[in-house]
Amino acid sequence: MAALVRLFTASRQAQLTGVRTIQARCQSSVDIDREGCFINVNPQKSPLAAQDVATITEHVPKSLFIAELVKGMSIVQSMMFREQATLNYPFEKGPLSPRFRGEHALRRYPSGEERCIACKLCEAICPAQAITIEAETRADGSRRTTRYDIDMTKCIFCGFCQEACPVDAIVEGPNFEYSTETHEELLYNKEKLLNNGDQWEPAISANLQADYLYR
Repeated sequence: MAALVRLFTASRQAQLTGVRTIQARCQSSVDIDREGCFINVNPQKSPLAAQDVATITEHVPKSLFIAELVKGMSIVQSMMFREQATLNYPFEKGPLSPRFRGEHALRRYPSGEERCIACKLCEAICPAQAITIEAETRADGSRRTTRYDIDMTKCIFCGFCQEACPVDAIVEGPNFEYSTETHEELLYNKEKLLNNGDQWEPAISANLQADYLYR
């Protein structure tokens, strides 16, 4: 029994001596890694360590995404309590500018006489060559059109014809609802243009009066 006690005491002392030797050699983090020590206390790290950069690049996009998500949800919540900007078309229609260029029309004087004097300035200035005019001289010496055609499929709604007309005969009215099912319905003749003028004359007169100071 005494021999076993002496053997255990000797092995214990040798183990403690080995531990003290390893601790004496492991003076820094570099020595700890080199000697294979499994205890690493307060390792030194550079501020730009690869692990730190990887951590930043991983967490920054997540935080930005969360911030943008919260911002987007706040905008959605605020929009829910605002007045709707959409209109119940065609039962509701938005306002139009006096300079709006819509469907063409030929105007008349209050007496019923057509305004066009067949000067053909609108035909000459049309960049799309959409206007065709034929004229004749009447017995009283005045010139009036016998043919006034506009190909609405060529028209680019530039408004040059209206600007060039010296008597405000040809205008682009406020009507924008003139869709058709066939191509032929978009070939306007003089009768069609005069009918448009008769239908939209009040609105056309008001628009010209509102825009008079800026012409």
